[in-house]
Amino acid sequence: MTEALLIRGRLFDPGQGLDRVGDLLIEGGKIAWLGEPGLAPKPDVPVLEAQRLIVCPGFIDLHCHLREPGQEDKETIASGTQAAARGGFTTVCAMPNTQPPLDSGAAVDYVLKRATQEGAVRVLPIGCITRGRKGEELAELGELAQAGAVAFSDDGNSVADPRLLRNALEYSRSFGLPVIEHCEDASLSKDGVMNEGWTSARLGLRGIPPAAEETVVARDIALAELTGARLHLAHLTTAGSVELVRRAKEKGLPITAEVTPHHLTLTEERVMGAEWGWLGRVPPRHQPLNSCAYDTSAKVNPPLRTPADVLALNRGLQDGTIDAIATDHAPHRLVDKLCEFDLAAFGISGLETALAALLALVHIGELKLETLIEALTYGPARILGRDTQTGLREGAPADITIFDPEAQWVVDPQAFASKGKNTPLAGYTLRGKVMATIVDGRLVYKDDSL
Repeated sequence: MTEALLIRGRLFDPGQGLDRVGDLLIEGGKIAWLGEPGLAPKPDVPVLEAQRLIVCPGFIDLHCHLREPGQEDKETIASGTQAAARGGFTTVCAMPNTQPPLDSGAAVDYVLKRATQEGAVRVLPIGCITRGRKGEELAELGELAQAGAVAFSDDGNSVADPRLLRNALEYSRSFGLPVIEHCEDASLSKDGVMNEGWTSARLGLRGIPPAAEETVVARDIALAELTGARLHLAHLTTAGSVELVRRAKEKGLPITAEVTPHHLTLTEERVMGAEWGWLGRVPPRHQPLNSCAYDTSAKVNPPLRTPADVLALNRGLQDGTIDAIATDHAPHRLVDKLCEFDLAAFGISGLETALAALLALVHIGELKLETLIEALTYGPARILGRDTQTGLREGAPADITIFDPEAQWVVDPQAFASKGKNTPLAGYTLRGKVMATIVDGRLVYKDDSL
């Protein structure tokens, strides 16, 4: 833990209504003071000069895959949290679809211990809803909560049995933890590999219709209304899903939702090659390395959708229908992606490109910077019940992200800290870069140029 550190920069915290140039003093892992430049009570401490940079609360990722235990060839807690630190994330929530799944207190405890030993940032495990994620019987939710799980999910699968999900929602109320649902009707999405529509027809690929998501979103909202339990909907992708959540919130239901950077910035046409599908056909600033059709780096579940869906997701984020941005970081081995499109694994390695990709929306005027920071900080913190521990204020944990919104860099997957090099942004020039990440007062990442 850093004994003391003084940061000088643009202090930006939408939750505190803060946007000014100032100094921030860290002591004992906490924010000890913040105020006007040159007035710090302890001026003789190490200084991190960030005058032209934005200093904001640390990002929180509600949804990532660290692969450990069982798939350490794809990612480990060590490599995944190093990638998180480079992406500005001070806390990540690890999904339970590991091998074995996180369906017992012992499995949750294993992740927590490994994170303590090797993690660069804070790791919060999410426990399974059902044993083995098989959707047949409930896991011991109380045991998982006691071990330290912060939510319950069978991510990668929906809970197909509505009675079983109803029971999970009712039990979850006892622990005050949300149920996180991957909304997908497997009978409708079966064998699909991308969004169903004009692009899938042109490429001759089997599609996944929007209804595969929307029918489950509607069902889950009805069950949340029935039980009064907290329901969080993962990685929404369609305009219909956004409207369903909007109506549920208008009724006052305890529903929250997230969206990923790739679903906010890429469309289904990205599968056809590099010149397609970036911010609704706005071309990238730099020609990508991979420009072939059937680009497996853009194969993700749920799939990239249409420009109209992307627009609806952005509007949902801006009006508060969508509460948070989560990466759904899904690292894979090279061999899992360099194959026929039908056989390729679903997923994008997204921790290290999330901020820069999202800042593209800010730069073109589609998203306000304060909305973006809110969705990466307070939004996920409220869902986890940790909003009182978030923010640039005296006494709060010193979880801080420092970034340059103007710095340009070319995405080189081989330079990723993550073992997963699978990104559809390879070769793109992005504008905006994380320069430093601080967790509990510890400088866990610093760019060489800072």
